[in-house]
Order: sequence, then C-alpha cells, then structure tokens
Amino acid sequence: MIISDLMLYFRGCTAREKDKDIEDATRFLLDQSGIDYHILDNENCCGSVLLRSGFKKDAINLMKENLNDFKDELIITSCAGCYKTLKEDYKDLLNVDLNVLHISQLLFQLINEGKIKVNDNFTNFNVTYHDPCHLGRALKVYDEPREVIKKYTNLIEMKNIRDNGLCCGSGGGVKSAYPDISNTIAKRRIQEAEETGCDYILTACPFCKLNLNQNSNKLKVLDISEFIAKLIKNENIEGI
Repeated sequence: MIISDLMLYFRGCTAREKDKDIEDATRFLLDQSGIDYHILDNENCCGSVLLRSGFKKDAINLMKENLNDFKDELIITSCAGCYKTLKEDYKDLLNVDLNVLHISQLLFQLINEGKIKVNDNFTNFNVTYHDPCHLGRALKVYDEPREVIKKYTNLIEMKNIRDNGLCCGSGGGVKSAYPDISNTIAKRRIQEAEETGCDYILTACPFCKLNLNQNSNKLKVLDISEFIAKLIKNENIEGI
C-alpha cells in the first residue's frame, strides 16, 4: 500500500453531519501521522444511501457528479458504507476504479511504519469489535481493524464475528423505514457484546456506532478512530 501525496479525506454524511467526533478524531490521527490531506468543502453523499434504498438511477447520477472530485486522489473514508460504495459500486456501475482506503487500513499501515504513536503502557481496557457489514462481509476487511485495536488494548471477541458477524440494524435504510426492527437487531448485538464482559464496543462505521449506542444501556460504543485518538491524547477513557 503506497500513501499518495494527494490524499482526500471523504468524511461521509454521517460523520460530517451527525457525529463530528469521528471526523475530529480521524483528522487528529491524520495530523499526528504527518499526512497531507484535504477535505471537500461542498462534499456530496457518496450515493450509498440512495443505492441501498432502491433509488439506483438517482444514485448513479449523484455518483457521476462526484467523479471530478475523486480524480487522481487517494480517498480515505471513515464510513464502511462509503468505503464499499467508492471501492466497489463506482467500479460496477460506472466502470471507474477509485483508489480508496478505509481509515482502519490506513491506520494499520501508519502504526506499523511508526508514524502513529503506540503507548508504551499497554492499557487494561477490555474491548470487543463489531464488524460493519459493508467493511466486513462485503469487502473482507477483518484483520486491519483488529490489529490496530490490539496495538493499544485487549480485544475480546464476540461469539459471532467476521463472516458470521451480526448486523447493527442500521444499514440499507432499515433504521429510517423500520426503526423497531432496527432497534431489535441492535439490542441483540449489544447483548452479545455484554456477554464478553468488555468495557467498550469498538466499530468502524458511523451508522453502527450511532445505532448501537442508542440501544445500549451499559456499554459505550466508540469508533475505532475515536478510541485510538483518545488514548494518544491521554484523555480519560473511563469518563467518555
């Protein structure tokens, strides 16, 4: 994996509009690693929501509008849905092969190259990791997020992970169209996480973070970027 001098951080609608903490943490980590990146002031949706909701024609039109912004860029995204759309759907529907990485993949490389600090004092937090559907089952990105987590803390796996991982209930328009079903699915995943005895649930998708958090009474759910950023800053994890 070669890190380009031209790097675009594509924030995605959810991190940009609903959960700025993920954007702030990601930008902090990029700054810490000395990455020269930029963002789009008038960033559009990648098209994922329209596409998953059945509005294929509208999604394709939006995707075509985005192409000028993506030309010759290495695209970094925080969102698993954006990652799948940019990586796979632009290629399948527009025959455009974009150069895109999920932030967990980039962090894995930067940590291994010594460009991001790993604390000398191994933390005693027990965390579990929820595989986002688009990142995991769809594109088989399983190892990088886990390797990043294990550099900083103890990873305790849930019963159903990787190809057998359970959905958070938020993707594909389910949260908007069928909120009760979405909440039921999320609560089942939360219960499985609680059975690990962990302190936190980490994930790598804003949709997953928001829906799991909304349905969790005990466990705090954080994006992997937030968790790592807080450890590097020596912030009080127990207080979040």
